[in-house]
Amino acid sequence: MINSLKKKGLNIVDEEVFERVVARHRIRYVGGIDLVEAKAFKEDAGAGAVLITSLELYNTVYPPKISLTSRLVSADHTTSILWMKGIGLTGDDSPGVLGIGLIQNPKELSENAVNRLAASLSKHLFAPKEGVDTTKMRKKFSPKVIYRSPIIDPEKEYRVAVLPFYNLSERKYADEIFAFHFVRQLLPFGNFNVIEPGVVRKALLGLRVIMDDGLSLANADITFSVLNADLILTGQVLDYQDYEGSFGKPKVDFSALLIERKSREVVWSSKSYNQGDDGVFFFDVGRVNTAHVMASEMASNVVDMISEENP
Repeated sequence: MINSLKKKGLNIVDEEVFERVVARHRIRYVGGIDLVEAKAFKEDAGAGAVLITSLELYNTVYPPKISLTSRLVSADHTTSILWMKGIGLTGDDSPGVLGIGLIQNPKELSENAVNRLAASLSKHLFAPKEGVDTTKMRKKFSPKVIYRSPIIDPEKEYRVAVLPFYNLSERKYADEIFAFHFVRQLLPFGNFNVIEPGVVRKALLGLRVIMDDGLSLANADITFSVLNADLILTGQVLDYQDYEGSFGKPKVDFSALLIERKSREVVWSSKSYNQGDDGVFFFDVGRVNTAHVMASEMASNVVDMISEENP
């Protein structure tokens, strides 16, 4: 990742400087950044932003698979998420004629994924800003059941805290993975000011919030207050499966819950479940090969419906 970013012209903090900041401030968690850590990187390392990359999946069995999520967070008192992108690739995504497009080497696939992330970040930083991508997601990944309260105002600005989902699946860290999916999908909408997950994590640890079977209303009230949030988004992950080898299909099953601060009501609730071959009938056209890509589209459909005036 460092090599790819340097080739794109980004000024990266030296590894020795980075390690010195981490050791001095005893930074152990690298999945997010809070206000104290942001200040440390700015003052001690001269960094203007911190790039946080999470490795969700890395499988070397043919066809190899990799899923990554990366975000750029400002190193100041706002800890604003400046850019975020996720990518999921498999060696047989684009086999082409006679298998010319098959990728057998895991290293080659990893380099492709990292280069795509670096190119996207470079474009965000150096190229003219483009409008929000309004491309509609595939309807087959829409939630199966929804409830939406009229309390939600599509024109109003909200400060949103995305909490880790309650993980009932066999996939380790599926709770954090799903939180990242929703953070990423909420960011393009200008009326949603999403709080950096590292700040949310620090607040939950400080409050000693334990979500047995989900978030209680009492814990929601204190979380709203500490984070100064208008909305809390959380939910449950029932299934988050990737498959190994050439045969199989990813499976994703989750529910999402949105709580509004003033009314103390659930203003959105939905249930989503899909498999990678849903709606596929001929030659695997439209097939999805990783849980990351499918979950991203499923979360995008949920956010689209939350933000629509008349879903």
